Amino acid sequence: MQIEIAQLTNIDDTLALHYRYQVDSIADEDKKDGFVTTPFTRDELTDLINKEKGLFIAKKDGGVIAYAMAASWDFWSVWPMFAHMIKDLPNLTYRDLALTTDNSCQYGPICIDKSARGTGVLESLFTFVKDSMAGRFEVIVTFVNKTNDRSYEAHTRKLGLDVIQEFEFNNKQYYEMACLTKGSGVTT
Repeated sequence: MQIEIAQLTNIDDTLALHYRYQVDSIADEDKKDGFVTTPFTRDELTDLINKEKGLFIAKKDGGVIAYAMAASWDFWSVWPMFAHMIKDLPNLTYRDLALTTDNSCQYGPICIDKSARGTGVLESLFTFVKDSMAGRFEVIVTFVNKTNDRSYEAHTRKLGLDVIQEFEFNNKQYYEMACLTKGSGVTT
């Protein structure tokens, strides 16, 4: 397995993986195993790569088997969910650190193909994301839909993120989570 920052040539494979597990296109019977809520386009992934270097992938046999995203709040601000989170950011602290758009970034989604689950790719990819973002941000922030038990368990138990608050957006309930980019979380 190879983990790296994605290049433009990885977009098609990433979008194909994303589509298989996105809440609007995933098979109903597969939702219990986790899903991704936010849809993405080729142009958005192009910007994520070119402007943020914020698309991280795991490859096996040349194909993308997992991805994770992380970027500045400025990048995410065009999506209503993230605009909502940005508005509330000044009210939050993590480990006695007041959260701002300058000291924190939004991480996620993360998506792992069924064939690679349970192999350590989650932990390895997340560690790579944290290391890559550590030069720019002190804290990684994310959210998980409360109906996505698998993702909640993975983020809290396996990755060591802490719930910093619960919130509602568009009549759905979410956990907001955080971790430090250095000195905490997963060891591989």
